[in-house]
Amino acid sequence: MLDHARKVNVIGHLHPDTDSICAAISYAYLKNQIDSENSYFPRRAGTLNRETQFVLSHFGFSEPQLITTVTPQIKDVEYHREPSIGPETSLFSAYDTMTQHKRDTLCVTDEGNRLMGLITVKDVASANLDIFDTTAISRSHTLVSNITTTLLGKVVVGDPNACIERGKVLVGTTPEMMEEAVEEGDIVLATNRYETQQFAVECGASCLVVCCGAQVSRHVCAAAERMGCVVITTPYDTYAASRLISMSIPVRAKMLDRDLLTFSINTAVDDARKVIAKTRHRYFPVLDESGLYDGMVSSTCLLSIRKKRVILVDHNEKSQSVEGLEEAEIMEIIDHHRIGSIETDGPAYFRAVPVGCTCTIIFDMYQENGVEIPKDIAGLMMSAILSDTLAFRSPTCTPRDEYAARALAGICGEDIDSYSIAMFEAGSDLTGRTPEEVFHQDFKIFSRSDVRFGVGQGSYMTERSRRAAEDLVRPYLETAGETENLPMVFYLFTDVPTQSSDLLYWGEGAEEAVQRAFGVPCENGMAVLPGVVSRKKQVIPPLMETLQLLRREQG
Repeated sequence: MLDHARKVNVIGHLHPDTDSICAAISYAYLKNQIDSENSYFPRRAGTLNRETQFVLSHFGFSEPQLITTVTPQIKDVEYHREPSIGPETSLFSAYDTMTQHKRDTLCVTDEGNRLMGLITVKDVASANLDIFDTTAISRSHTLVSNITTTLLGKVVVGDPNACIERGKVLVGTTPEMMEEAVEEGDIVLATNRYETQQFAVECGASCLVVCCGAQVSRHVCAAAERMGCVVITTPYDTYAASRLISMSIPVRAKMLDRDLLTFSINTAVDDARKVIAKTRHRYFPVLDESGLYDGMVSSTCLLSIRKKRVILVDHNEKSQSVEGLEEAEIMEIIDHHRIGSIETDGPAYFRAVPVGCTCTIIFDMYQENGVEIPKDIAGLMMSAILSDTLAFRSPTCTPRDEYAARALAGICGEDIDSYSIAMFEAGSDLTGRTPEEVFHQDFKIFSRSDVRFGVGQGSYMTERSRRAAEDLVRPYLETAGETENLPMVFYLFTDVPTQSSDLLYWGEGAEEAVQRAFGVPCENGMAVLPGVVSRKKQVIPPLMETLQLLRREQG
């Protein structure tokens, strides 16, 4: 029942940078070229920074769809795609549908497939057992066509689409017995007696039901046309017809239409289980992303879950990934960072190469698989390599990175020097940006054993833009630490032309850690790090080692 069962999400890390996004798009394209059994979709795990927005716009790409969790959702279970019924459907037809599909609950929707209510077998039974409610048909404004269908009847006189607006249901016997009983607008069930039929019509009955398949004379039909009375014939006898006619009531008159418990296809399975455990209902409507009816789910459905299938690019640490990763099937990991904390339930393809950029690895995989790289995809991968290596200035840059970037530049037709300047300047534009936006444009959390901290980084082409960014972010560090629940937060402001960085820090013990890790003085919450441009290679290793050492010294 799952249309998306073969879908694979290719996801980068939280607070995505250019490599994370470009790798997701480029690798999803490659996988779709070499694997016909699955469909691969690039996803983003957070808001894009301005540098990445510039790159996507320059090469004609839209932002990948946002994904914040890979926790199993209702759309990952085989819920029942049962058809809904309309509000005018008779109780009899609803019960017949329940029997066919072996369900005790049906959803009622309007013409636009919007959920209106629920009708259960209990509702049908209650209506059938209420034999003293003789005005239910008129009170429910029942269509003549409902009565005809329920009684397997045929309209002899009148409009099949007419509506019963008033009156009660009664069985006609003799004119003498009916004289005081029949009122204008009533529904009368009769047999083949001409006198009874004629009397009912002349008394102003709105509907005459002739049972046992009896014929209706020309005189009765003429009188019915004159009086505006609908005449229906049915093969059922009066006993059966009197029992069945109440089942012609439309479901809207008996359905539950208030305080409905519904689930979205995006509702987490765990959340759905908690709701279901607190109610006696068996089936619950499922709404699609537009809020329209899509099916029904029961507690039984939640026993069989298809895990979301994901490929991780540009990260392999749980703290940097979307929520619910432990409940997903990790198919592959393509990364250029240290081996982190992610575990898999089964074997997975893991490709970790010590190069400066994930897209360099993906470039090699295109070549290995003999897949031609389109111009726009080449532009993305080139941009990612230039971003991660600071246009070949970073110590993380390898000869393979530079070779790949220049080959990709040849495919997309860009001049590396002029393009990289434009890209970095777009990323450093602070117009209208909040401290939170600047801080999270490239922020990662790192943990090992009992050590946990976060490090952000921004690259700037001019000292003026770098200073402006520092002034914006400095007062936000404490808020960031509290928001991210981190004991220490660091932020690296990298000056690309001079290949140096200013390191801001916050947290108890952060200053001592910086002094011991880098051997530099600290002043006013900041340290100057000449020659330091790489967070991955020049900042994280000494910080992690120093913090672990400090923890051991503190006992």
